[in-house]
Amino acid sequence: MFRTAISSGTLRSGLFSSSRRGLATEAAAEYDLVVIGACPPHLNAFMVWFGLTACIEGRGTLGGTCLNVGCIPSKSLLHNSHLFHVAEHEFEKRGIKVSGLAVDLPQMLKQKEKSVKTLTGGIEMLFKKNKTAYIKGWGTLKTPNEIEAKNVIIATGSEPSGFPGVTVDEESIVTSTGALSLTKVPEKMIVIGGGVIGLELGSVWSRLGAETTVVEYMGAIGAGMDADLAKSFQKTLQKQGMKFKLSTKVISATKLPNGQVEVVVEPAAGGAQEKLVVDVVLLSIGRRPFTDNLGLKEVGVAMDNKGRVVTDHEFKTNVPGIRAIGDVITGPMLAHKAEEEGIAAVEYIHSGHGHVNYDAIPSVIYTHPEVAWVGKTEAEVKASGVEYKVGTFPFAANSRAKTIDDYEGMVKVISDAKTDRILGAHIIGPGAGEMIAEAVIAIEYGASSEDIARTTHAHPTLSEAFKEACMATYNKAIHF
Repeated sequence: MFRTAISSGTLRSGLFSSSRRGLATEAAAEYDLVVIGACPPHLNAFMVWFGLTACIEGRGTLGGTCLNVGCIPSKSLLHNSHLFHVAEHEFEKRGIKVSGLAVDLPQMLKQKEKSVKTLTGGIEMLFKKNKTAYIKGWGTLKTPNEIEAKNVIIATGSEPSGFPGVTVDEESIVTSTGALSLTKVPEKMIVIGGGVIGLELGSVWSRLGAETTVVEYMGAIGAGMDADLAKSFQKTLQKQGMKFKLSTKVISATKLPNGQVEVVVEPAAGGAQEKLVVDVVLLSIGRRPFTDNLGLKEVGVAMDNKGRVVTDHEFKTNVPGIRAIGDVITGPMLAHKAEEEGIAAVEYIHSGHGHVNYDAIPSVIYTHPEVAWVGKTEAEVKASGVEYKVGTFPFAANSRAKTIDDYEGMVKVISDAKTDRILGAHIIGPGAGEMIAEAVIAIEYGASSEDIARTTHAHPTLSEAFKEACMATYNKAIHF
């Protein structure tokens, strides 16, 4: 059992003081479960199995990275910037005339903050409903000999990774956090890193008028994405005005006296350096586990060489009573992956049984078109030595996509050649992030491509493209 110390100047009055003290000396009772971190709402719903439960979070609002400075605010900006882009570039051909179109950035940011406040406040209401104590402060594990909580789950998430030669000020040189709150649209912007975060936020500011260049060390964008989709995706973003420097290494990014930033780059394989001067640099080369000052080393919790907490399949650490989930452990840093792990961890504590299928964790890039995938890429299946089949279907042959004049992209399905079981699905096109759910269910329940192909899909819908891709996988598509 563990004592958890709290450090904060904003703790609940009457329960804890602002100095560092152990909960056991201040609280009226021992907790059955304490979550250190923002406590995903799905996890909180399952915490009702226990008696006294608590969540320790020092940010001041619940919801973690996702709700505060990640998934939610970025999707608000992506959606609203897309509406502006459509109004600016497509309204006329759709028979809609507008005049005086302009970006009101303060109002757009205000709308973003409204969505964040609404959702974080909703989690606080769930805490009250489920009688979970919300302790505002930073939690630190103390010695395992002190009694405070029978079970502890570490769910502290992640933070942006740094980069040698680049000093972040969140004004001219920003992480994803700063990129969500720029006070004006930059004329020129460089995005260091062509992964999900960089492409999404780079797309936002590109739509709003910034000349945006993505600098990526690898030879392709969208790390983890199927190669066919990555090529198609880059071409689409280029059509929208984004520029790319692939196989390129960033040497430094230095803020100049006039507030601009000089970025020095060179070919990844070596060669002549190039200097680029821009207004804003977005550093988005990935994220790292946020485990600072948790006291993990002091209580003996094992960590790997990347700073992640080492756990077994039940999310147990090597120290009895302590488990960890989400971005602080191995695996993709995705909010929905963390939520499923949180539920499973609580199930393991409560009943000894839990479940997370890591082959059925979807990924989505919320640009336009959206890109979504689940399961294995074609390269991964090929490397495994399994005989496989591939079926594709373009949205250009889908009646709904043609009707709404939004048909760039395709669906790609990979199945086992012998059993026809779906191994992976990859979508680039309108509504890909919603459509991927069908593929997730198919993989979770071991469906074949023929199973999906013989399932009725409403007409006309974008989802028919997934049905047709499955038809192409096991036999032949009807409309292409």
